[in-house]
Amino acid sequence: QVQLLESGGGSVQAGGSLRLSCAASGRTVTNYAMGWFRQAPGKEREFVAAISWSGRSIDYADSVKGRFTISRDNAQNTGYLQMNSLNSEDTAVYYCAADRTVRMFVTRLIRNYDYWGQGTQVTVSS
Repeated sequence: QVQLLESGGGSVQAGGSLRLSCAASGRTVTNYAMGWFRQAPGKEREFVAAISWSGRSIDYADSVKGRFTISRDNAQNTGYLQMNSLNSEDTAVYYCAADRTVRMFVTRLIRNYDYWGQGTQVTVSS
């Protein structure tokens, strides 16, 4: 079983930055793709970014492309989401997830992710 724990959320002013971390425990996720999703109040959970186990396949939602950067450190069993130029529309609970299926490319589909963290709140004030 895999446990994922997000950290790094908080409150920031528009234009600011935050770096989220996702630490995996229970077993290694070195061979798993990792993704970040978010859910704003009253909205459905949506895809933000994903990275393959090797880092060769990376995908971003259009809304964050150019502002967010996903990365991972397999030696530390940890994934990251660097978020720059934040705006109020980025306010949400952010979740990390792990996909244990080997795929040619990372997936945006929530149902394809097998393990989920509890989420970390990101609040951006204007």
